[in-house]
Amino acid sequence: MPLDAGRTAHLDPSETMTSFQPETIAGQAPPADSVHPRDSRTDAPTSVSRLNDTIRGFIERWGSVWVEGEITSFNRRGGNVFGRLKDLGTESTVAFRIWSSTLNRLPKDLKVGDHVIACVKADYFPRTGDFSFSISAMRHVGLGEQLERLERLRVQLRSEGLFDPVRKKKLPFLPHCIGLITGENSDAEKDVHRNAELRWPRVRFRTQHAAVQGDRCVPETLAALKILDADPEVDVIVIARGGGDPQTLLGFSDERLLRAVAAASTPIVSAIGHENDRPLLDEVADVRASTPTDAAKRVVPDVSEQRALVAQLRARLTGRLTQRVLHDIAQLEQIRSRPALRTPHSMLTSRAQELWMLSNRGRDIVDRRIEGERRRASELGAGLRALSPLATLARGYAIAQLPDGSVVRDASQAPAGTALRLTVEEGTVAARSEGGVPDAVPHGKATAGRAPADRSDSAASADRPLDDEAPGDGVSEGRA
Repeated sequence: MPLDAGRTAHLDPSETMTSFQPETIAGQAPPADSVHPRDSRTDAPTSVSRLNDTIRGFIERWGSVWVEGEITSFNRRGGNVFGRLKDLGTESTVAFRIWSSTLNRLPKDLKVGDHVIACVKADYFPRTGDFSFSISAMRHVGLGEQLERLERLRVQLRSEGLFDPVRKKKLPFLPHCIGLITGENSDAEKDVHRNAELRWPRVRFRTQHAAVQGDRCVPETLAALKILDADPEVDVIVIARGGGDPQTLLGFSDERLLRAVAAASTPIVSAIGHENDRPLLDEVADVRASTPTDAAKRVVPDVSEQRALVAQLRARLTGRLTQRVLHDIAQLEQIRSRPALRTPHSMLTSRAQELWMLSNRGRDIVDRRIEGERRRASELGAGLRALSPLATLARGYAIAQLPDGSVVRDASQAPAGTALRLTVEEGTVAARSEGGVPDAVPHGKATAGRAPADRSDSAASADRPLDDEAPGDGVSEGRA
């Protein structure tokens, strides 16, 4: 891919980038025997050599171009160098060769993984049909240019919220299984295993090895991350590398890897181990550890610390429970010291005495009330008896009544032959009037209507007063 326009200012004027357009040479025309697609026919096919010569003619007319990429292959053979240059953003690659005469003018420390800018010119070999680029100049991309690119990516990812703390996932307290992405047989792998097992001996790991630098770093790390993130037993993933120079850490600032880490469902710990030039992975990961050893300390607790914490909590709990029990005992003692609980029978005794006194008082009140009512009833009974006609009947008088129940108050009411009913003290007798008789007693002692009680026909008789006291109206003296 070509350099950004801003970077061309850093190039020498002689290194100005050219386009992929064929060079125009005045008066030069394609060879007379060149092949053109519109002239090709089935009855007149061209030869392979003529085709290759035509292709070489077109390719050699292109000029040189400056390209930027990463060296993925760098092999020396016979004083010359054969390798491949990879695009920084995709998997596109081109083959290149550096002749020995040019190699002496290039930096001596060129190697696989270097980020470079090269001036290339297309070469085509008609004998074999091979196509490659010959390099006439090559140099490392300066640190400032790399930082500029990373800073632009940093700003973009921050604006998208990939660095926000709110989106970062918390690490589990005690992971069931730890996923580890690191180089095979690397010191980082050993450090993570050793320190994690020292802190929690029964910790389990699921390790995926990947290249931690060079052109295989990003694709292998992405593949390992995909495997571990899909594993339901893995609770946290550690991406570890034991430091390195900034050039070798560029893979951990790759945009594809950063977006995959941000999209992962499993918490991810970045443990690249480089303090001065931290890759962007440290910003996107959920937790950043300074070293692989620090990552091991962050993902698993220390069993000795946890035991001490449990002992401390147990002691605190015991103290709290003891304090609460002692407080409750004091409360119970205070309650027991109250008179109601200390001598409960005393309260019952006092209440019993009070009830006895109230009972006696109530009994006296009832007795007095009954006695008073009895006297009153006796008095009322005496008065009632004094006023009752029965008292008069008890003295020998009788009450004469006509058949219709009316009381006889005058002798004229009961002429001879009138049936009468006489009410005496102890019952009622039937009688019949014999008519009126002359008064034989003073006024007020009239016996008219009196029925003698000793006559066998129960006829009324008015000639035998029973008492000196005259009965009231309608009351006749009689004898049974």
